[in-house]
Amino acid sequence: MTNGIKWPSWGSQDPGEPPRDFLERILTNPKTIIWISALLVGGWLVSGFYIIEPGQTGVVRRFGKEASKTSPGLNYRLPWPIDQVNIVNVERIRRIEVGFRSTQGPFQRNQRAVSESLMLTGDENIVDAQMIVQYKVRDPSKFLFRLRDPEETLHMAAEVALRSIIGQTKIDEALTVGRTKIQTDTLSFLQRLMDDYESGILVTEVKLQVVDPPEQVKDAFHEVVRAREDRERLINQALGYQEDIIPRARGHAQKILREAEGYKEERILKARGDAARFLELYGEYEKAKSVTRDRLYLETVGRILPQADKLVVDSKVNTTVLPILAPGGKTIIESTMLQSQNPSAAEGSKSVRREQFL
Repeated sequence: MTNGIKWPSWGSQDPGEPPRDFLERILTNPKTIIWISALLVGGWLVSGFYIIEPGQTGVVRRFGKEASKTSPGLNYRLPWPIDQVNIVNVERIRRIEVGFRSTQGPFQRNQRAVSESLMLTGDENIVDAQMIVQYKVRDPSKFLFRLRDPEETLHMAAEVALRSIIGQTKIDEALTVGRTKIQTDTLSFLQRLMDDYESGILVTEVKLQVVDPPEQVKDAFHEVVRAREDRERLINQALGYQEDIIPRARGHAQKILREAEGYKEERILKARGDAARFLELYGEYEKAKSVTRDRLYLETVGRILPQADKLVVDSKVNTTVLPILAPGGKTIIESTMLQSQNPSAAEGSKSVRREQFL
């Protein structure tokens, strides 16, 4: 019975007859097989498309062996299991921590890793050193295939490099002025190790977080460090004062020398000018001695007398003069003439004529 269901006919099957094995009939139909195969092959081929983001590099492996590298954008590879692609970010800066571990969360705190941080200095003292290493992938192929665990290898190599550099440094230098040199030497040492391992890693920065003595003697060491820092500060201040005062004194000395040289040149030129003027006057004097002498006398008197108030009294008159300071600051001289030789003239007095030259 068909129970009212009309089944599709397959080959010689009567219409309306239910199939004994529906899946078998589908699989035995050539057209269906072709369409299913085409869809499967198309999906398999389409799965070979992949996208590389900016800053990433794709490493294509064919049957496990590296075949090529692909740049950012839409790329195609033969689908699995022929080709496989590993995508590596070559621009992202990664980091590892040596001597401590930072915890994630709203209250981030660092946990010490004592087995990594405690190390000996060159003068056999113990210090607690913590360091951050930043790096990025320089060669994706080496990073993927040369080392089993590149990051763990880098972590161990960083600890080895730091211990080696600290072991060559005295504790005083490590705690004070030697931090920059330790960082530089550790970076160089670590990069050489990673290059020898062919890790494909480029170490971009090594940053010391803490370089302290052990907790039991930390306070005493810090006191010593502060005292040395004060000493260095005072020395730098003294050197700064020296660098300031010495150039200032040299400049002042040069200024005095230049002024003296200028005064010397001025006096020489003035003397030469006076000599030349005297020679010219002497030439004129030789031509007309009387006229030149009178002219020089009058010029001199005319130049000197206007600078002071003068009272001219006839030398034939016997006088007694009394100086009086006038309100304007000029000297007014009142004089009376006493005729000692003529008694009759003693009864009276005569005002002396005064001439004032302004």
